[in-house]
Amino acid sequence: MRVLGIETSCDESAAAIVEDSHRILANTVATQIDVHRRYGGVVPEVASRQHLQTIMPVVETALHLAGCGWDAIDGVAVTHGPGLAGSLLIGVNAAKALAFARRKPLVGLNHLESHIYANWLDTDTPTEPPAFPALCLVVSGGHTDLIVMEDHGRYRRLGRTVDDAAGEAFDKVARLLDLGFPGGPAIEKIAATVQRRELELPRAWLPGTFNFSFSGLKTAVLNLTREPEHPEAPEVAAAFQESVVDVLCAKTVRAARELEVRQILVAGGVAANGALRRELSARAPVPVRVPPPRYCTDNAAMVAACGYFHFRTGERSDFALDVEPSLAFAS
Repeated sequence: MRVLGIETSCDESAAAIVEDSHRILANTVATQIDVHRRYGGVVPEVASRQHLQTIMPVVETALHLAGCGWDAIDGVAVTHGPGLAGSLLIGVNAAKALAFARRKPLVGLNHLESHIYANWLDTDTPTEPPAFPALCLVVSGGHTDLIVMEDHGRYRRLGRTVDDAAGEAFDKVARLLDLGFPGGPAIEKIAATVQRRELELPRAWLPGTFNFSFSGLKTAVLNLTREPEHPEAPEVAAAFQESVVDVLCAKTVRAARELEVRQILVAGGVAANGALRRELSARAPVPVRVPPPRYCTDNAAMVAACGYFHFRTGERSDFALDVEPSLAFAS
């Protein structure tokens, strides 16, 4: 089965063609980073206009790179939430139009679920599919969730952020330190220059829960930057990153032990962070699976991979499919 995936939940216009949930035939992404960098973050209206210009070219490019026509496509999968309403509208309407015109089945997907399925995609060193039950740590710009995946389509959320998501905190702290946008790669790069770190920043443990909180940590950095003789940016960045990684790893490791899962799956843009990948792999009691960085950030290959399993169970969306900017995932 070959699935065309379309992703426009935020500031990436993406289309991909994936065969049988794992074999990537084409994966095309038109990024808007340079457009939004001048504003220090994503501007929703600007993102929507950019998607209008790029969505059809990325779909056509994906078909060309895959070397196949529409006759070889078995279904269209698209992100319909959560995300920016205007951005989602472009992707969903493009997917509905293409599915209708080409007489292809359509399925609308949750963006967070699709991120998890990046772990099914073939990489440079293909391995066996993930084993269930798996513990999923989804860390992105808008979400930080800890979810048990018992099987395809069977999820149970253990915890989530009660305020800022990890990726959002990275972006905000990067702005405080004048490191630019996006914040994650900038903080990781400058933190790596610190040989010996003395600064310690707080950790919000929220005892008795698997929830996360990063707002207080962000405020601690803000207060530091206002001090007359504040630490240098690399020192603050390193301490901030260590605090985020420590909390993410500690809660994930505790959940993995208590629930006796077989694997840990990490997903979302923050999963590209090298410090998180290394620390979690070192501390986890079970194997840790993390997609290559290019599949951690928003892309359509993960949408197509996720779509495969929905199509396989007979799920279909009708042409009344609408966007759901606050679409929930797991319960």
